Amino acid sequence: MEGRIIDVKGQKLYIEYHCSDKKRPTIVFLHDSLGSVQLWRDFPAKLSEAAQCNVLAYDRLGYGRSYPMPTHERPVNYMELEADLLNNLLAEMNIDHTILFGHSDGGTIALLTAAKYPERVKAVICEAGHIFVEEVTLKGVYDAWEAYKTTNLPERLQKYHGDKVETLFRAWTETWTRDDYRDWNIEHFLKQIICPLLFIQGEADEYGTLDQVEKTVSQVSGTSEKYIIPGVGHTPHKEVPELVLERAAEFIGNKF
Repeated sequence: MEGRIIDVKGQKLYIEYHCSDKKRPTIVFLHDSLGSVQLWRDFPAKLSEAAQCNVLAYDRLGYGRSYPMPTHERPVNYMELEADLLNNLLAEMNIDHTILFGHSDGGTIALLTAAKYPERVKAVICEAGHIFVEEVTLKGVYDAWEAYKTTNLPERLQKYHGDKVETLFRAWTETWTRDDYRDWNIEHFLKQIICPLLFIQGEADEYGTLDQVEKTVSQVSGTSEKYIIPGVGHTPHKEVPELVLERAAEFIGNKF
């Protein structure tokens, strides 16, 4: 896919977009809190081919090849603001028939975008997303913080994010562990989701319990399905890619 920088309301974002059939939906890939377009590797292309859909992947501001974020300090509702920005990006590109595939933070942003902009989002695949803060989530963040200080994690991340690593890492860890973030909860948005939803989660996810799945699928207004994968952690699309590709393509094929 060809990559380029696009200006969305003053934010310069790196995108990769491939449109093979304007009559088909576009799968939009939303990365996690340390992710990027590059870190999806060949998964978007494979799902796009299997589901016969167009594909868009982008780096949020401060990640990957996008421009830096101005500060590591984030408001509690930062993922709602990312949903608004995604809507603006899709409007800028004249894409209004989308399937959102989001992982972790990206999964949460996908849910929020579907809730706030139902006319643009036709289906959501949420992989390991969060709708509230759990103790296991905080433990995962603190473990990552420790790894950042004691291992070569900063160097590994620099391969994908360059000199933006420290800012984005602080943005993630310091926001989630702040006192005012403990009460963060987006359950009140869920009833506004009217499109079909598939929630994928590893049963051994180190960042969230199955409550995240159950409380999401039970509160959306549209049809909902869950796919819980035994023995798998927080990144099913990397740990068992073929299983996730098959289930996601089946979900899309049944709807479009």
